[in-house]
Amino acid sequence: MTDEARAFVPGHITGFFSAHPNADDPTKAGSRGGGLTLTDGVEVTVRPSTEPAVTLNGESIEVDSVETVLRTLDAGATVEAETPLPLGAGFGVSGAMALGTALATNQVFNRKLSENELVTIAHGAEVQAGTGLGDVVAQARGGIPIRLEPGGPQHNLLDGIPARARVEYLNIGQLSTAEVLSGDTDQLSEAGKKALSRVVKEPTLASFIFASRRFAREAELLTPEVTTVIEDVIEAGGQASMAMLGETVFALGTGLTDAGYDASVCATHPAGAMLK
Repeated sequence: MTDEARAFVPGHITGFFSAHPNADDPTKAGSRGGGLTLTDGVEVTVRPSTEPAVTLNGESIEVDSVETVLRTLDAGATVEAETPLPLGAGFGVSGAMALGTALATNQVFNRKLSENELVTIAHGAEVQAGTGLGDVVAQARGGIPIRLEPGGPQHNLLDGIPARARVEYLNIGQLSTAEVLSGDTDQLSEAGKKALSRVVKEPTLASFIFASRRFAREAELLTPEVTTVIEDVIEAGGQASMAMLGETVFALGTGLTDAGYDASVCATHPAGAMLK
């Protein structure tokens, strides 16, 4: 056992997805879709403790997926997460906390599990919590991942768009991932399948952003505020869409800046989650 371990997990913006639940096995549940992993991410520090606690940016918080990971690994620990990304806004923060906790806890408590085993634990915990279906496997891969099959590492199939990009984002508000995923997802999933088909045929950033914007419209997830910002970016000559699932607009290049918005700036992350 060591005193502490740290992990970095990139943020993840999902552009489009289809939901594939599995009531019997959460590690087989998940989503197909595409997204961007970000250099803005979550740093997780795990320390052994007889009084387990979880904090995010210095404030106490309950994160079901993190607690499930700790129980699965039979570890009493404090988990401290730091991130510039807002929670509940479509950046995969809860998934990042679960995955970072799995990686760091394995190191601290010498559990001797493989990367795929840890990703499976974190993915299953995230699915059980109802806070995400594909963030964890995407964050483990990095880059611009395309999720061709749902589930954890033993079940999914990942590809990616071979590119890098500057990414700007503007958070307007929050959306409940659990609320959307617990409702009727048939229309959403049909739109997600079409978007995935387009990007598989043309795996480029231009195709990705177009498919993402069309998905958001066809899935009827756009809010008036998000629609206004996206239209402003397009009018300024840029490309933008909505982060799933959050009231957040993301753009490639300088799209939001050119449209006059004070956006946060990062880039796609070339690698997946890692110990520091």
